[in-house]
Amino acid sequence: MNLEDKLSILLVEDNELNQRLMRISLARFHYEVTIAINGLEGVQKFINQKFDLILMDIMMPVMDGFEATQKIRDIEANNPHLGHIPIIAFTANTINNDREKCINGGMDDILEKPFDIIKFRRIISALK
Repeated sequence: MNLEDKLSILLVEDNELNQRLMRISLARFHYEVTIAINGLEGVQKFINQKFDLILMDIMMPVMDGFEATQKIRDIEANNPHLGHIPIIAFTANTINNDREKCINGGMDDILEKPFDIIKFRRIISALK
């Protein structure tokens, strides 16, 4: 994934303040951001629109990030033409084995809150 590309990002995040902060941070690099306020809405937007990557909060109402990620991975498995969309967990809970849990849950990496654009760009540059 090229850092200079204009990426289309699906941000699945229920907190309005985090949504605003991330939209502002990502806009500095001309990334397009679409927001979903919970995992269910995130899955629906994934089905209806093409994105380059997904930033997925873990703890949300209606459907959490793990369940939403599993549904997206199931959709990809049943529709091979869709390919694999990178999903980066976005969470304040980075204690214990959260990274391993996220990777085992179908996510490609994890980014801690508060949002750090430098770490985010390092992660996306490592995605192949």
